[in-house]
Amino acid sequence: MAVSKKKSSDQPDIKRAPYKRSPGEEYMGKNQMNYFRQVLQDWKQQLIEEVSRTVHHMQDEAMNFPDPNDRASQEEEFTLELRARDRERKLITKINQCLKHLDHGEYGYCETCGAEIGIKRLEARPTATLCIDCKTLDEIREKQQY
Repeated sequence: MAVSKKKSSDQPDIKRAPYKRSPGEEYMGKNQMNYFRQVLQDWKQQLIEEVSRTVHHMQDEAMNFPDPNDRASQEEEFTLELRARDRERKLITKINQCLKHLDHGEYGYCETCGAEIGIKRLEARPTATLCIDCKTLDEIREKQQY
């Protein structure tokens, strides 16, 4: 399993072969649940490691620059890193919720209508909680509010 560098943490950057569904295989059966559990756990571990790297980077790089511009640049860099880690912290919470859904047999089903979310959608966004139809309607409603 190769790991590639990505700019966004919205999707796992662990390269994995797409799930191959067997003919007649039950949706969210044992094999699919195990596959997505591993995807979610690997992604969570990757995010936790990134948090650790950030802490060490900030400790190693923290300097008191005499030049105000250098100091401001470093503070801006740290602010951006902390903002990214905050997003990742929220993502870890979503991953933990998905792992709980897996434990209860609720993972892979739309929270709104109960339909199957679909393997391809879950591969693209393992933390998806809405089927594509409900997500589309949700986005339309959101656009109408603004």
